Amino acid sequence: MDFVESAQQPGAGSSVWEHLAPGVARRRLPGLDVTVGLVVGSDAVLLIDTGATPRAGEELRQQVAALTGREVTHVVLTHGHFDHVFGTAAFTGAEVYGQASLDGYLRREREALRENAVELGTDPLEAAQAAGALVLPGRPVHGELDLDLGERPVRLVHPGPGHTGHDLVVVVPGASASDPAVVFCGDLVEESGEPQAGADAVPGAWAAAVDALLELGGETGRYVPGHGAVVDARFLRAQRDALAERFGGQDPDPGVRPH
Repeated sequence: MDFVESAQQPGAGSSVWEHLAPGVARRRLPGLDVTVGLVVGSDAVLLIDTGATPRAGEELRQQVAALTGREVTHVVLTHGHFDHVFGTAAFTGAEVYGQASLDGYLRREREALRENAVELGTDPLEAAQAAGALVLPGRPVHGELDLDLGERPVRLVHPGPGHTGHDLVVVVPGASASDPAVVFCGDLVEESGEPQAGADAVPGAWAAAVDALLELGGETGRYVPGHGAVVDARFLRAQRDALAERFGGQDPDPGVRPH
């Protein structure tokens, strides 16, 4: 499906959606440069992550409606950090998917997520509103789950822990055998800065999770990080090696907060 507008290389915080494949796009949001993804099928519209505030989520909802003429029907949360989940309340009626342990994480960490949002520049009242309206995933994913959006299959995969214990990625196969897959990696991969490891990271397993991403997307895959520009398999291998060297089996630095 074609979209109304496109851009080849939108920068961080651009309001323009970058087309990655037929019916597949992403946008880099202002502030923390978090990426949200969009996959459109003939029957359903899937959004990957929802931004850092209810206001950001509502802006995304309106943009998707303008781009596609339809409402979001499915939301996938790649992990539970506030900049990826605090906008979910804007998508009333959508089915919300998360790795099976995300529900418990959000229930436990609601207040910590609010505090982290304020520490990283969110207005305190807006952060409190977002935490109060926090949407829990009603569709838990155990391992893998295939979805059919209507002539557009996608696969939700827990590739193992790394950035968190509940990372979930979205694999969009190519429309034909010659088309590359698009893999939305969440914060297992970051391009605009060093991967961030908070107290909920599992650093000793992170490199193996990136190896799993490489198996999912292959050598020709287009890999969409949680923050930054789209990257290729070579970038993933280099980041995997850096993660293995940086962390090994060590605990994450307690002074680094998640995002």
